[in-house]
Amino acid sequence: MAGEPDDGTIFDELVAKAWGEAPPLLQFRSLASAHQYRELYRLWRRYVPAGAEALDWGAGNGHFSYFLARTGYRGTGFSFGAFEYERWLPDVPYHFAAGSESEPVRLPFPDASFDAVASIGVLEHVRETGGNEAASLAEIARVLRPGGVFACWHFPNRWSWIDLTARRFPGKYVHTWRYTPGDIRRLVTGAGLELIETRRYGVLPRNSLHALFGPARAARWTAVLWDALDDVLGVPFGVLAQNHGFIARKPGAAARAG
Repeated sequence: MAGEPDDGTIFDELVAKAWGEAPPLLQFRSLASAHQYRELYRLWRRYVPAGAEALDWGAGNGHFSYFLARTGYRGTGFSFGAFEYERWLPDVPYHFAAGSESEPVRLPFPDASFDAVASIGVLEHVRETGGNEAASLAEIARVLRPGGVFACWHFPNRWSWIDLTARRFPGKYVHTWRYTPGDIRRLVTGAGLELIETRRYGVLPRNSLHALFGPARAARWTAVLWDALDDVLGVPFGVLAQNHGFIARKPGAAARAG
């Protein structure tokens, strides 16, 4: 989008905010950690038209809403939690809708409300609040316009070596539910969506790299080095990567631009 910041600028801003006044942006405590979203940003720009209306489903600490706002998308956030990140979003139109755990699947939007929906580390957690992945995807399909895009990132890989290793250490966070490519195809097809693209990524850990790089945590060379090593290892060991990411589309006319 002409006049909008590139992804490198957005990453730099989020890393600076992670050590400033923003809510805890644990994924952005180093530039190398922030780059776990580099492919997501690229795919989003590829498949979602400029100015599209987009839902940050399960917005969390608001980091993807920040990306939407900085790059000219018309963003809406949805979460069970309180809206705590308004003060550090760019000064652009932005909407937030609160959900209720008493209705863990329902979205408070009419049919065909959005050109795109993003799930960034959310879909695998819906059973924790009484929902399920199939019902949530069906509800997301309902609020997508024909031709609309669903982008899912950080969907845990069943064979992740990082997750399997963490299970050996009491107190380490692990994902309760993990998935195979077949699981993804079944979920997407069951929701009436078309699977456009899928991949495994993240052979190397990311979120703890601020401790490894120390004062150089915001240096670009650290991110370039880690990205290159992760990409090389991903060729022979991709099946053991930490996450899946995938893009699906609702059948119909192409998503409209703003």
